Amino acid sequence: MARTLHSGMTRILLTRHGHVDGIHPARFRGRAELPLTALGLAQADALAARIAARWKPVAVYTSSLQRCVVTGGRVAEVGNIPASVHDGMGDIDYGTWQMRTHAEIEMESPEAYRLWRRAPHLVRFPGGESLQDVVARTSNALRMVLERHADETVVLVGHDSVNRALLLQLLDQPLSAYWKLAQDPCALNEVEILADGNVRVGFINDTSHLDRLDRG
Repeated sequence: MARTLHSGMTRILLTRHGHVDGIHPARFRGRAELPLTALGLAQADALAARIAARWKPVAVYTSSLQRCVVTGGRVAEVGNIPASVHDGMGDIDYGTWQMRTHAEIEMESPEAYRLWRRAPHLVRFPGGESLQDVVARTSNALRMVLERHADETVVLVGHDSVNRALLLQLLDQPLSAYWKLAQDPCALNEVEILADGNVRVGFINDTSHLDRLDRG
């Protein structure tokens, strides 16, 4: 009976990769390859344990960057499910701002930085992408999940900006609301998408599984 009631429902467990250098103090990390720190690895293990204890996902899809591949790999290993890369989950291209600190950019290009903080939907990073580009890419990932995994649960492992863009689409919110959503390392978001297109959000940016870890 339960399967009939929820036929066609896809559950997405959306998470961000574990901790890496460059989060504090903040840098525009983007497509730089950064390994998980010891804390990041512990966060990935805690995330994997929580998912395995409550859900039975059938697949994990990650960004191609190693911080997401490794995080997703921990989830896949514990759940004994396949993990693969999907380009739609790739991080935003910050162009010439990549790996610069926020403080540096604010001092060097105050008007551009102020626009990013106040109206992110109007920004295209010099030599890089805009949030609209990220939305187009994450939409491809979302379509793939819905086509392949009706009535199944999947895990998506992305980045701060990528996850915000994906959640804004699912919540039917404008890109101008970008800063209203937080996505901490290895935080978990649960979203159910029904066959009729209706969306139910269980929780956003839940980090309760990380409470016992030293977050530095």
